[in-house]
Amino acid sequence: MMELITEDIKKAMFAKDKEKLDALRYLKAMFIENKTSKAPQAEMEVLIKHVKKLRDSLENFPPENELRKKTEREIEALLVYMPKQLSETDVKAFIAEIIAKTPGVNAGLVMKELSPKIKGQFDSKVANELVKAALA
Repeated sequence: MMELITEDIKKAMFAKDKEKLDALRYLKAMFIENKTSKAPQAEMEVLIKHVKKLRDSLENFPPENELRKKTEREIEALLVYMPKQLSETDVKAFIAEIIAKTPGVNAGLVMKELSPKIKGQFDSKVANELVKAALA
């Protein structure tokens, strides 16, 4: 993934797309820092965590705030590198499968089994709401 990011940094430089360039440079710096850490993670894990942090930070800004808009554009630039997103229907099918497989299950157990299947592909907060609705 590092090579792809490097190529896209070059493309953003030629296109003079400063926001995308800044987002990609920051992501590349995170990848480099991760490689030198004591417990390196996969590049995809670093990307998923970064995008999740950005999405969570959106809650701190009012709707018309310039920082919010900038953060949203940064997320859009990074979504290209994220794994294919699951639909709500797919997640509901996973939930139904887990519930059918384990009778007398609670929300915590369902989320424990569901989380690895949807990591980086679906918002866990929304998934938690779907689990609660399915168990109600």
